[in-house]
Amino acid sequence: MNEQVSSRLWTMRLSFGLLVLAILFLHLLPLQTAAGGLIWPNFVLCFGLAWSVRRPEYVPAVLLAVVFLMADLLLQRPPGLWAVLALIACEQMKSQSRSLRDASLASEFASVAVWIIGIGIAYQLILALLLVERAPLVLALIQIVVTVLAYPLVVAITHGLLGVRKAAPNEMGSKGVRS
Repeated sequence: MNEQVSSRLWTMRLSFGLLVLAILFLHLLPLQTAAGGLIWPNFVLCFGLAWSVRRPEYVPAVLLAVVFLMADLLLQRPPGLWAVLALIACEQMKSQSRSLRDASLASEFASVAVWIIGIGIAYQLILALLLVERAPLVLALIQIVVTVLAYPLVVAITHGLLGVRKAAPNEMGSKGVRS
């Protein structure tokens, strides 16, 4: 039984890593050749937050740090800044996962939205303070809003297609402790 739980744990961790790689691959494809295209949500952040709320044991801090830093490097953002902010948000959501387990999707959505807005604004403020070249503020705000609005879709994909559901109160976690 313990081997089965451990196997499932590592399978889901690998699945999360592969999911992030697929998202980054699609993001890097030259699909938009004309200027003024669509502003896409930050799906890596959305999936990280969704998995952190639903199954914190599937996304340890090291895995999250690696994928967020890899996203920074591949998307040519200042290395580490977005990764640290996103990691803080995911770790905070992990600490709230027990209280959000019994909560409705609306309260989960509100909590996640606060974090997405908070780290999006903090990211822009830190870049401005450090005089780093950044996208216009309007575009950054649009991406924050689009990312918040994409979260329910990500939850639907996570729940329906990937099978990552909130733990039941009597379900055992990865360390053999009730989660």
